Amino acid sequence: MTESVDLEVVHETAYAYGAPVSVAHHLAHLQPLDDAHQRLLAHELAAEPAAEWQQRAVDRFGNACWWFSRATPHERLTVRSVSRLRLWPRFAGLQPEAGPAWDERAAQLRYRAHAPYDPAVEFVQPSPFVPRLAELRAWAQPECQPGRPVAELALALMHRLHAGFEYRSASTDIDTPLAQAFAQRAGVCQDFAHLLAGALRQCGLPARYVSGYLLTQPPEGGADLVGADASHAWVQVHVPGTPGVPDDGWLDLDPTNDVVPGTGHVRVAVGRDFGDVTPLRGVIRGAGQHSLQVAVRTRRLAPAGGPASC
Repeated sequence: MTESVDLEVVHETAYAYGAPVSVAHHLAHLQPLDDAHQRLLAHELAAEPAAEWQQRAVDRFGNACWWFSRATPHERLTVRSVSRLRLWPRFAGLQPEAGPAWDERAAQLRYRAHAPYDPAVEFVQPSPFVPRLAELRAWAQPECQPGRPVAELALALMHRLHAGFEYRSASTDIDTPLAQAFAQRAGVCQDFAHLLAGALRQCGLPARYVSGYLLTQPPEGGADLVGADASHAWVQVHVPGTPGVPDDGWLDLDPTNDVVPGTGHVRVAVGRDFGDVTPLRGVIRGAGQHSLQVAVRTRRLAPAGGPASC
């Protein structure tokens, strides 16, 4: 592995309720993934007022998640997640032109009676936030030349999406249908990720949604990235056998910024779409109207003895 980068991420979510909440149950996907290319050095999750019950679990996609509850009335809730990580580049030796053909990979994932089950098949199927769209299939079709390497096709779709769609803050919300985001050719990082995942699935290729964070200025240099100082989202496409991709076969693509993520992207959770990896959700009794504020700070930690950078 090449040189590592140490990062700290602070994610704070604050609710203010119009009336007291008597009972609250919450689920948080705020603890980053821990693997060979992203080492979780420390993580702390705390609520104010304090949770009366809290438990860590692992969901069916392998993500760490936290359940916590409070049954004492409260008018405010602040959830603070602090993570320290060490990241190594995952795709430094990527050779997209040398991988298997996309149409061969798609054929392997089609249903065949009594064939061995491939877990990647789940990520070819439509999901609640990423339905099948005929117009998205037609949009992707020009890139699907027979025999084209799967990673090269995925990169081409990412480049087209970035060039043809506008990142426009507050142009959509969580419930905006994918068809609307496609029609208006604009959205936020969640829409870009859902659109790319949808296009890849329409080609018969497995695509996962990734929630995470990123630095404004990537350690590898280049232009400032869009989506920093907030939760970010991108996509993974399954390209086993492609040189430069880890053994798990998943290649990360950030269509909002038109980059293959490096050490400035922190992966928190993976799933079929946003609904599987929502940072914080729950069920409450009471509250009435409420307001929500979210603040994220991601900074690079300096080597021992050096100054930190924001």
